[in-house]
Amino acid sequence: MENRPNVNVAAIGPEEVPVIDLSGDIDERIVEEVGNACKEWGFFQVINHGVPLHLLEAMKETSKEFFDQPMDEKKAAKRDEVNPVGYHDGEHTKNVRDWKEVYDFLIDDSTLIPASPDPDCQELRTITNPWPENPSQFRVVCQEYAREMEKLAFKLMEIICLSLGLPGGRLKGYFEEQTSFLRINHYPPCPFSDLTLGCGRHKDFDFLTVLAQDDVGGLEVKRNGKWVPVKPDPTALIINVGDICQVCF
Repeated sequence: MENRPNVNVAAIGPEEVPVIDLSGDIDERIVEEVGNACKEWGFFQVINHGVPLHLLEAMKETSKEFFDQPMDEKKAAKRDEVNPVGYHDGEHTKNVRDWKEVYDFLIDDSTLIPASPDPDCQELRTITNPWPENPSQFRVVCQEYAREMEKLAFKLMEIICLSLGLPGGRLKGYFEEQTSFLRINHYPPCPFSDLTLGCGRHKDFDFLTVLAQDDVGGLEVKRNGKWVPVKPDPTALIINVGDICQVCF
């Protein structure tokens, strides 16, 4: 997938990312639709997903307030070599600089991670969310949003297991001590070139990505050699099946 800033996606064409209604209990229809979307696309949108729409709107508003601040304010919550969460504006995808700013945070305020990338490393270190002072409601909104997103992710994991003929809780034990984090992306207007990408083509390495897209659009999914724009829907959330999910099965 990749993200192109300021793209008009009003006319999508005959191919569209599947939209799945999650209202009600998990039933055969939901399991079949999610299973087919995972196999045929690796992407789908969900509506009636249970995440309050007022919370999605609050998250968009407080995120905009954060990124609209002067750089000094944002850099007060900047990540560093010791703490890999917080504000960052120098990310690369496939060795190409992205045109974006991000703020990463953990679902839990602090967590233990290996002290080095060495797979044999037994030493742990603590990383902690560097919350900014402003906007004042930023931390509260982010934490509430994170809990709702995690709840939805576990529900989707259950549905995916059922679509494969497995018990719904088959993978739950593997995620009891997992480290989930959320990212807020900001794609500012770019004055240089229409070819500049907010984020270049890539795959997500995690199990599942749950993404809220604003009304500007720009996200595209590659299917059968063709880039397909994901039509923005303020009531929907986009689901991306990550590499870990595919490796598991």
